[in-house]
Amino acid sequence: MRVLVIKKKYLILSIISIVCAIILSLDFTGGVAASVYFGYAPRLVPIYSVDTTDMRVAISFDTAWGADKTTRILDTLAEYGVGATFFMVGFWVEKYPDMVRAVYEHGIEIGTHSNTHPDFTRLSTSQMELELSTSIMHIKDVVDVNVELFRCPYGSYNNSVISTATSMGLKTIQWDVDTLDWKGLSGVEICERVMSRVKPGSIILCHNNSDHILDALPLVLERLKVAGYTVCSVGDLIYRDNYSIDHLGIQRKN
Repeated sequence: MRVLVIKKKYLILSIISIVCAIILSLDFTGGVAASVYFGYAPRLVPIYSVDTTDMRVAISFDTAWGADKTTRILDTLAEYGVGATFFMVGFWVEKYPDMVRAVYEHGIEIGTHSNTHPDFTRLSTSQMELELSTSIMHIKDVVDVNVELFRCPYGSYNNSVISTATSMGLKTIQWDVDTLDWKGLSGVEICERVMSRVKPGSIILCHNNSDHILDALPLVLERLKVAGYTVCSVGDLIYRDNYSIDHLGIQRKN
C-alpha cells in the first residue's frame, strides 16, 4: 500500500511539473515558445482582426459568383467615400474583366480568393502554389496591380496553407465579423449583426452577389459612420511589418 501511495505521489508531482513547464513556456502568442520546448509545430493563423485603438474597420467582399450587383456596390462605397477589399476568384476575373477594371478604377483593393475556389487544406503545396499564381496572373492580365492579400476559400486553412501563401509574399486574411449575407438574411438583419460584433480593428466579411447586400451595405456604412468608425480596405488596416499574430488571429504591432 505504501508503494502505491508513493507512486501516486510521484505521478501527481510529475503532472504538476509538466503543467508548470507548459505555462512557463507559453508566450503571448499562445504557444510558440511551448512548441519549441516540446518539439511540435506551432499553429499558424491568418489575420482575423487588428489590435488598434483607432476607430477603423475594414470591409471586404468575397467575389466568386455573379456580378450583377457589383456596380451598385461600388457606387455605394463611392457615395460614402470608403475603401474596401475585393477578394477575387480567378474564374470570376476571367468571366468579368470589365468588373475587375471597374473595381480597380474605383480605387478598391484587390486580393486573391484562389483560382477555382477549392478547399486548400486538401491540396498539395504545388497545387496551392498553382491556384495562387494562376489567380494572380489572371488579375494582372486585366489590371496593373500588386496582389498582396489572400483569403482562403471557405475560410479553410492549416499551417501548410498559410506557409505557402507567405512564401509567395501573400498575407492570409480571415475575418472577425461574418455578415452571413449568403444565408439570405435581410438588409436590416445583416446590419444588426455587424453592429453587434464590430470593434476597432475588425475585418467584415461580405459577398458581392449575396441576396440582400445592396439593402444591407448602405445601412451598415451609415451606422458605422454614426458610430464614429472609418471604413477602409484590409490593406489600409493591417500592419505591414514588425507585427505578431496571436492565437486568436489578432494582429498586434510589436
